[in-house]
Amino acid sequence: MYDIVTLQAHILQQQARYPDATGTFSWILSAISISAKMIAAQVRRARLEDVLGSAGEQNVQGEQQQKLDVIANEILLRLLGGREGVAIVASEENEEPVILRAQNDGETRYCVLFDPLDGSSNLDICGSVGTIFSILRKDQSSTVAEDSLLQPGLKQVAAGYVLYGSSTVLVLTIGSGVDMFVLDPSIGAFVRVAQGLTIPLRNKCYSLNEGNRLTLPQGYQNYLDWAQRSGYSSRYVGAMVGDVHRIMLQGGVFLYPPTKKAPNGKLRLMYEANPMAMLVEQAGGKALVGPGQRILELQPEGIHQRTCVVLGSSEEVDHVMAHVAG
Repeated sequence: MYDIVTLQAHILQQQARYPDATGTFSWILSAISISAKMIAAQVRRARLEDVLGSAGEQNVQGEQQQKLDVIANEILLRLLGGREGVAIVASEENEEPVILRAQNDGETRYCVLFDPLDGSSNLDICGSVGTIFSILRKDQSSTVAEDSLLQPGLKQVAAGYVLYGSSTVLVLTIGSGVDMFVLDPSIGAFVRVAQGLTIPLRNKCYSLNEGNRLTLPQGYQNYLDWAQRSGYSSRYVGAMVGDVHRIMLQGGVFLYPPTKKAPNGKLRLMYEANPMAMLVEQAGGKALVGPGQRILELQPEGIHQRTCVVLGSSEEVDHVMAHVAG
């Protein structure tokens, strides 16, 4: 027999490592796990509840909102809003961050940023979708939201994602390794199934939208020519969570390079790139914007800033960068 460790027990184990911990941070992670269970239930019943398809509005990114985007966003806002330790929440779906507790009273409070339902267009075809989240400490010297939110990814306290697929998987880092949990519906709890995840150094597999190939800079096109001559496989889910999860377990590289339509990249730095970069680096991989430029070192200039992304197995990222720099 092996010990069954739930996410809640795991969080308490981590909390015990810090004698001065108040439990504030643990309550925030608890809110995220409850939100994940609620969203997972909505995803499973989406067709039955008639919540598939467009909500008829665009989000701040100019993208068509799906009905479940709105539902997932509301769940996270409500659950996190009820936690005393959360000062600010920011969502990819909302133009402005929500300041819940602006006072600076000496208490440690946090900012939570999230993409409530990454890859939501996959819902109509029963494809993988997910939630991505990032946690930062609030700037106690300021009541201006941007002062707390516009921190480089290196300042993240924790990051993670939830993948809603054949099972519901939560992958988490609190700044010291990466752990994986799977929701056991029979007991209603996330159960730890892996500790200290490590991305394989290499795997001949790349993930990107090759529909953009002819609009990519020449270096990326050269990489794709080389990879295909070298026997690489192409895998692309259309949801960053699904693609990165495969790479976390099997290795490979995920790319969202600049295109003619999106010369600065398309993925959101604060809601997608930073949390995924933290996870990948904590698992021994690399996460770059371009040659020699770590995603986590970027100084954000806006909460909806976009960026290019190349992340995954360290050797596979190096192959990409060698062609881009060459």
